[in-house]
Amino acid sequence: MLTRGALRAHLLDVRLAGPVATSREASLRSYRLFAARDPRVLIGIDPEGDWGQQELLGLMAERCGVSADPHDTSGQDVIDPDRTLAALDAFADRLAVVAQRRGPVLLGTGHPHRLLGFYAALADALSAAGCAVLTPAQGRRVDITTRFGLRTYNLDYVRGVALVREPAAGHAGGEPGAHTHSPLPVRTALAAAAEAGGPLPELVIGDHGWVCGAGQLGFEAIGPADTDDPALFVGQAEGSVSVVVPLDDAVRSEYYRPLTRYVLNRACLSR
Repeated sequence: MLTRGALRAHLLDVRLAGPVATSREASLRSYRLFAARDPRVLIGIDPEGDWGQQELLGLMAERCGVSADPHDTSGQDVIDPDRTLAALDAFADRLAVVAQRRGPVLLGTGHPHRLLGFYAALADALSAAGCAVLTPAQGRRVDITTRFGLRTYNLDYVRGVALVREPAAGHAGGEPGAHTHSPLPVRTALAAAAEAGGPLPELVIGDHGWVCGAGQLGFEAIGPADTDDPALFVGQAEGSVSVVVPLDDAVRSEYYRPLTRYVLNRACLSR
């Protein structure tokens, strides 16, 4: 069993926490864009508060451990590993609750190259516990505005985890999928589930637009977020997002495996 101390050392060793690859400049730029209500950074959240740059910086310092000094404008950003561990505990606790109820779940990612394995292991464990792992809107078209213009993707599922892929990007069920922060895929999936008469997920697990889009629609949503993803932390502060785990969301996929073991063990879902 992976101890809390060993996991903390791992977080720092592979830079999931501590000094991370995300630059301070990137984080501050995201806070400026969020304060300006840029939809590319809101990713599905409709904030109730004003959330100016200084308020966002204070929130991210509280939830992630980044510097609260607005004059600190360069270098690498920092995530407090103890905040990551506390959030992982809360994340695992929510998995345990839905597993005990055998509630239906929906998992999706905009970072399939990095996080697909993490979510797929959760999907396997929840399925083994009796939860229905939902796959609504399989193959449905999703049009997403990107910096390159409007792009058409198809919603697909790999090992129970939703992602989007370009229509010509390999066979259905294959890898990899496309990187996106858009909330449109989860909106498409949830709308299809509702149109079919359910079931609807008791818990949505994912990142970026999957968490924000689902949370804004009133579904319980949990997932990881980096220091340049203020939307998830604002959603958590305002009550539309249940749990956010601060960590670098773009390290090598195998670096997330100890986190998987830790949360599944805490949730009593290890096999």
